[in-house]
Amino acid sequence: MIENFADRYLRRYPMAATASYFAAVAASLFVTWTATADIYQRHAALTATADLVAQLEARQQHAALDAERAPVPGPAGSPLLEGPTVTVAGAGLLQRMAAAVTRSGGNVLSSQIDLQGTLSKDGYVSVIVNCELDQPGLQKLLYDLESGMPFLFVDQLAVQTLAGASAETALRLRVLLTVSGLWQGQR
Repeated sequence: MIENFADRYLRRYPMAATASYFAAVAASLFVTWTATADIYQRHAALTATADLVAQLEARQQHAALDAERAPVPGPAGSPLLEGPTVTVAGAGLLQRMAAAVTRSGGNVLSSQIDLQGTLSKDGYVSVIVNCELDQPGLQKLLYDLESGMPFLFVDQLAVQTLAGASAETALRLRVLLTVSGLWQGQR
């Protein structure tokens, strides 16, 4: 029944049939054009993003190559103990040790320069330090000594907890530390 009505109406008014045909074709063309434009925009955005990713990856690769080529900065200073005499070099080492213990939160109880040690004939100067500090401070002290300049070597390390300590000082350690460094000798 509806088909008969549409068929009769379109036969009676052929201009209406032509107009509806062109409207359907125009709507199809508009939908096709809109979809094509959207696909083109998405493709352009994808291409721009891919170019940006390629640029960032290239920068990252260049930065990694530059980092590999660049020399690694080391600690400043001479790797050898400095001083015109072995006594002056020993005093400098003693000052370095006292400063390192203090930076680590410890107290130097006693210290001694050992110029007659077994390594002294090879040009090494040794220092014996007795100090008190806590366990994190000991780690910081050892790192400071072994990573800084001049090159220092821990020859002996003896650690003991304080006996009869109160709750506040129970975490303190008494440390006996022998450290040596190579003296550059007379110039």
